[in-house]
Amino acid sequence: MLRVLVTRPEPGASRTGRRLADAGFQPILLPLTGTVALPVDAGALADAAAVAVTSANAVRHAPKEVIAAFAGLPCHAVGRMTAEAARAAGFLSVSEGPGNAEALADALAGGYAGQTIVYLCGRVRFPGFEEGLLASGVQVRAVETYDTVVLDYSDEAVLARLSARPVEAVLLYSAKAATAMQALASRPVLRGVFEKTRFFGLSGRIAAALGDVAEIRIAPEPSEDALLGLLQASR
Repeated sequence: MLRVLVTRPEPGASRTGRRLADAGFQPILLPLTGTVALPVDAGALADAAAVAVTSANAVRHAPKEVIAAFAGLPCHAVGRMTAEAARAAGFLSVSEGPGNAEALADALAGGYAGQTIVYLCGRVRFPGFEEGLLASGVQVRAVETYDTVVLDYSDEAVLARLSARPVEAVLLYSAKAATAMQALASRPVLRGVFEKTRFFGLSGRIAAALGDVAEIRIAPEPSEDALLGLLQASR
């Protein structure tokens, strides 16, 4: 059974692990990043026409008063999982976007020109969504609800998680995790377990962050369905 290392943060790591197990893989969960909530001044937010979310974590970490303040506004989520998180948090009118942030910005540009969208987001994020809206005359008020931090593991902890056996595949969901993976695979004690590993990433930006550790295959679109499809095709 193909052993697949899942590097994304929880709770997503466990969901991915279940999908891998159902597909006949052996998942190994080793989140390389985690998320922590940031303080938000809800009183500074006003005059918004809508809310946009490109990460489920942004909704999960948003303070209750922020959710309450904007629950009645249209909430535009980047894709299915983010839309589900927004509904669970209490947003009343949630639309599911095309699955990528730039395409969501294109979809919103015409309808909100000259208006303000509150963007619930993380401190670490790709700027394409905001830049796309600003270029179309939409004001974006970024509200950073969480930060992404790198999780550190000792050599012993990693070897124990891997049962000191090689890993056939690694799934990478962010550039920050890819950088952490590069450092991990370069440790002298761990080189053997990653020597023949195949890496799979959501985007070219993630591939670039992995550096020269190994070749990485890139999903045809930045979604987990596409990433897992690529993994299946490589069996």
